[in-house]
Amino acid sequence: MKKQYIIPVFVPHLGCPNDCVFCNQKSISGQKKMITKEDVKNTIEFYLKNIKQKDAYIEVAFFGGSFTGIDTKLQEEFLQVAYDYIKEGKVQSIRISTRPDYINKEILKRLKKYKVKTIELGVQSANDFILAKSGRGHTFEDVKKASRLIRWNGFRLGHQMMVGLPESTRLDEIETAKKLIKLKPKMVRIYPVLIIKNTKLEKDYIEGKYKPLPLVQAIETCKELYIMFNKKKIEVIRIGLQNTDEITSPDDENSQVVDGPYHPAFRQLVESSMWYDAIVNKIKKLNVKVKEVEVIINPIDVNNVVGHKRENIEKLREMYNVDLKVKQDKSIKPGKSKINITKTYADFLVDEKEKISK
Repeated sequence: MKKQYIIPVFVPHLGCPNDCVFCNQKSISGQKKMITKEDVKNTIEFYLKNIKQKDAYIEVAFFGGSFTGIDTKLQEEFLQVAYDYIKEGKVQSIRISTRPDYINKEILKRLKKYKVKTIELGVQSANDFILAKSGRGHTFEDVKKASRLIRWNGFRLGHQMMVGLPESTRLDEIETAKKLIKLKPKMVRIYPVLIIKNTKLEKDYIEGKYKPLPLVQAIETCKELYIMFNKKKIEVIRIGLQNTDEITSPDDENSQVVDGPYHPAFRQLVESSMWYDAIVNKIKKLNVKVKEVEVIINPIDVNNVVGHKRENIEKLREMYNVDLKVKQDKSIKPGKSKINITKTYADFLVDEKEKISK
């Protein structure tokens, strides 16, 4: 399987008809000025020079803003730059991100002309009341119509949803995931809400009208959603905003994050928690009092099994008095594991008696 590379081109706030309460695209992307087709070309050239693998699948992705809402001429200028690289065989496809109410047959026809393959929709919630409170300016009916059009016209559909929006609860977010699954996206992104400087949400936070999710709660909800999408074989391509100079700890004076469930390794915390639950469930099914277990996994899963800063190892020892040993085996499929009991509590007591007798 070819290694995939994304060349990100940010078009901050271009095409957005209004300001969502949580959004400041300039802060999120670090992009302060309007981009040009020359900027697009320079960005692509920069990334191509740094991609060393010859046999790679490379995709140019227009992120930020609402791509299909910007001036048509500007859209085509940007797309043409990327399309030229496709014709040269240096890039394989194009991905765009946009609003669900900025999709129609004419727009899709234009995107297909330039070999766009993937369209991600900023859904955020399936609840119209929450969408209105967040200043989205569209309804979930728009999401359903756009999603069907995208799939029927042969594009790969992606969805983006948020956790912790104003007035939203865990049950709302579970319901959003259920409704998105019915629309059959190929991929999803899950973003816990962070309070960004110079947004309506920051004002509400200062005035005590909005309280961000605690980190633990955000992790637990994202974990539930992740599991739901995984069961339906929908790829979760991102959990949490990407860590940048602007999106970093609120304690950093240069950070644009005021508050919220920020963590530089948010996805790892979610995946580690999933592994912890899986290991505990397997141990509970054993008919003996376990003192030590060996978990055999693919090398790619080591960090998540061990946990951030060895959190899973420490938690198992503290909560269940179980020592966790990790063994790597490339023949094990990523995401799968085998568990062997290496020491029961009875074995442990025998060992202790032998030490005393000596």
